[in-house]
Amino acid sequence: MNAPYFQIKIQDEQKEYAREIVEYSIKNHPVTDIFANDPNGKARQFEFRYTGSLGEVVFADTYGLPRPKRSFGAIDGQDFGQDFFLNINNKMHSVDVKTMHRKGNVFLENYVLNIPGYQMHKDFSVTDYYFCISLHDVGHSSYATFLGLINKSDVIDGKIGNLFKSGTTRIRQDGTSFKFYRDTYEIMFRHITPPIITDEIRKMEGFKELYLLPGRKDNLY
Repeated sequence: MNAPYFQIKIQDEQKEYAREIVEYSIKNHPVTDIFANDPNGKARQFEFRYTGSLGEVVFADTYGLPRPKRSFGAIDGQDFGQDFFLNINNKMHSVDVKTMHRKGNVFLENYVLNIPGYQMHKDFSVTDYYFCISLHDVGHSSYATFLGLINKSDVIDGKIGNLFKSGTTRIRQDGTSFKFYRDTYEIMFRHITPPIITDEIRKMEGFKELYLLPGRKDNLY
């Protein structure tokens, strides 16, 4: 049996903190972002940053690390791909938290995390590992699912993941399709190293161990 990932309940205070740092970011930085030409850009910009920032806040609280003081995009909050330092195999490593929002937290082994190629290869990045978190809602409650770690060097060296060039069309598990508009790495969930689960984490509200389910076809997710 594969090693477990886990979920915990997100607290209202964590949501409020994330909301505050995102609102500060949007109001105070002048950098044009990917939603600049979108008619619904403001709403999508907020949701995009809120998801990422909430994932970082929950990650910090779960592993006893300092919370982020600035959100993605803030001029005084750039992290160069280094959200946190985490002890991995008895050595401190730089970790970049990648957070997505999905409908649930039951995943197949061949579901994927997408990471833009430019993030992998930018010269000033100091990332050693990516940490994958998925958020989902049940009624009025929200949960964070900690899927685990991806070694950046393993992706770049071709040991895990696949690089798809801009313009490539991909097929989802439900048969719908989409197109990549920039070079993108897909990393299958079965290649994610399961997260560290401490005794303190097991005591957190909403804690539950979960396991990846067998995948179907490798080219779908």
